[in-house]
Amino acid sequence: MTARPDLRSITTIAPLLRAGTVSPVDLVRGCLTRIDGRPELNAFITVMRERALADAAVAEQEIRAGHYLGPLHGVPVSVKDLIDVAGTPTTAGSALPPRYPRADAPVVTRLREAGAILIGKTNLHEFAFGTTSEESAFGPVRHPLDPSRSPGGSSGGAAVALVEGMCFGSVGTDTGGSVRIPSAACGTVGLKPCPDEVSCEGVVALSTTLDHVGPMTRTVADAAVMFHAMQTRPPLHGLRPARAAGPRVLGVPEPYFCERLDPGVRQALARALDTLRHAGYEIRSVAIEHAARTADVYVHIVLPEASWYHAPTIDVHAERYSPEVRVRLQMGRYILAQDYVRAMFLRGVLTRAVNRALEGCDALLLPTLPIPAPPLGAASIDVDGQKEPVRAAMLRLTQLFNITGHPAIALPAGRTGDGWPVSLQLVGAQNDTEGLLELAAEVEPYMIGGDGSVGGGAG
Repeated sequence: MTARPDLRSITTIAPLLRAGTVSPVDLVRGCLTRIDGRPELNAFITVMRERALADAAVAEQEIRAGHYLGPLHGVPVSVKDLIDVAGTPTTAGSALPPRYPRADAPVVTRLREAGAILIGKTNLHEFAFGTTSEESAFGPVRHPLDPSRSPGGSSGGAAVALVEGMCFGSVGTDTGGSVRIPSAACGTVGLKPCPDEVSCEGVVALSTTLDHVGPMTRTVADAAVMFHAMQTRPPLHGLRPARAAGPRVLGVPEPYFCERLDPGVRQALARALDTLRHAGYEIRSVAIEHAARTADVYVHIVLPEASWYHAPTIDVHAERYSPEVRVRLQMGRYILAQDYVRAMFLRGVLTRAVNRALEGCDALLLPTLPIPAPPLGAASIDVDGQKEPVRAAMLRLTQLFNITGHPAIALPAGRTGDGWPVSLQLVGAQNDTEGLLELAAEVEPYMIGGDGSVGGGAG
């Protein structure tokens, strides 16, 4: 395993940029050097070298002139190559002809308005339809600790870029866990906000019902900074009542979510719960009714919606799709309308079940991934003595909250005994991403533990 570079968070570098102690140009150059230094990781599809350096020079002049825009001003960030950047091809990790957008996606516009420097577009699992980032026309994304392992997906390149100091923040997409899964596999922070809080316009769709856009960062504070810059929907008040005086309450959904875990993940969860109890948090066992129906509901929404989106191209360019992605898209054609309608009905049933589990709790706490980063090319993996398809295992604990729309954030929670990152996720009340970020910032120091995380965790 390679050593982690000495990294800083957005919130620690921002005051230095504002004071002129650190130059945006030097930051961009440092990120470019790190990109060039590990090409075998395939973190980026497009590096916007000249534009990034030019934008950094402008940011430096603006800051010197007293026109400081905020904590993202002069900070290099990246976006998943599913998101439109004007004048730059959007490949979606595919061999299909890319689209050449004339305008930035709204999320890119918001980041530019906040002063962020866009350094490039990151590699991904083709069309975001996978969890390992290995099916890409540009080659698989590889885990920075061991290139034979997956960094998770579909936003794998974004997580690798963060870990290796190739940028300070990134934008990913999350339809079944694609922000949180690579964040978990690589030891970084990943936020799936509530639906429509960050615009999906100008983003290649996977499932128009379940798609979310969210920030990927090294710390919770950084995630909040990026989320606030990216946000396009005004914040809504949460559904949970005002918090009463007393300790924070975290609900642990033990059935389904804690039943089949890698021993290292199980130990990390137990360690975090013990630490939180000693810190004064109340830990409560809860259950989410019908959670075992999650995968069935998810498949019957995602497959037909993805198939519909790709209908104009899959017959014309079928051979250009990677085989497994093509099969999944073609499967969507055979989902009956009644199965889709039933899944949409059950979506409401599951949403109410999560709401009930949250009653009396500030958030739910559960593992993000049941396993550490899997080997690239593995079709199945042993999970607590049982064989399970890799894709199913990696989605199992995250996809419910895309179905229900509850905000969720993946947090580093130390490492397994053999050094692989472990992650736990907090799930908040509907329409209360702000409350979730507040709680995550409180919990973060207790989650990291003494052995830290790949991405730094504590900044």
